[in-house]
Amino acid sequence: MLIRHLSFVVTLAEEKHFARAAELCHITQPTLSAAIRKLEDDLRVTLIARGNRYMGLTSEGERVLEWGRQILFDYESLQREIVGTTRGLRGTLRLGIVPAAMPSVSFLSERFMAAHPEATIEIKSMTSRAIQHGLDAFEIDGGLTYLENEPLEHVERLPLYHERYVFVCRSDHPFAARRRLSWAEASTQALCLLSEDMQNRRILNAVAASAGLLIKPSVVSNSFLAVCSHIRNGLWCSIVPHTFFYILGDRTDLTSIELVDPQHRQALGLVTSDRSPQSPMTRALVKSLQGANFDEDFERRTTVALPSTSSIAR
Repeated sequence: MLIRHLSFVVTLAEEKHFARAAELCHITQPTLSAAIRKLEDDLRVTLIARGNRYMGLTSEGERVLEWGRQILFDYESLQREIVGTTRGLRGTLRLGIVPAAMPSVSFLSERFMAAHPEATIEIKSMTSRAIQHGLDAFEIDGGLTYLENEPLEHVERLPLYHERYVFVCRSDHPFAARRRLSWAEASTQALCLLSEDMQNRRILNAVAASAGLLIKPSVVSNSFLAVCSHIRNGLWCSIVPHTFFYILGDRTDLTSIELVDPQHRQALGLVTSDRSPQSPMTRALVKSLQGANFDEDFERRTTVALPSTSSIAR
């Protein structure tokens, strides 16, 4: 009953509405209220600030919510551990991925699914800060993010690859024939970049600042799809990770130019909670990526080496 009642509290805190929480828990609203009151009686604290509607959790309720999420996570992990020993690992692997790492995520899925074909994978695009919260709140099993620039706390890290940065423009741009371009030259162009809530953009800002530059894009977005749209339009250029073109594919109308003065590489990899014991999903994920080198995957699967040539396609 404790597990069930804790799940009611967690659901109510997430939904912030008694009727919706009761529906998700497949019980009536009076049953939900009675279960929470029973938990309050058992713990001898008030968990819910009550009024004519849901008013939020008390300070004690916030602590119970934190512990409840951990207990529910451990209970689910226990169930998976027991089932996995007899039938193989099942369930859903929940991943948070920073947008810049999305080109590499299929390499992760390929390795994990090869070892655990009965499992499924749920992928969410998240900022690095949201990944930290997701790990702390047991909402995700792991994340792909930057490892060095703004390191997350209380995590285990597994390096997987490095990204470098290229200037991208249409093939009719004045810079299109260049093999290398300085950050100073790139900063003079009309740019569409990720917004500053994205760590990739904060990295670009830092690299530019190291050269005494300030990047002022005319268009920003939290989506690389929007960046791609503006590059294809031809009125804007961009600065993106070299892995961008694994997603974009063979495009004869776009050109990639290596950025120098300075040259920069940034490490990305898997982060998981450093709590012990790890869940079966997390352990399986880490094991499936042992020895992985996504740099080699990109090199092997990208049809044209970038940015060793100025043109993306031949």
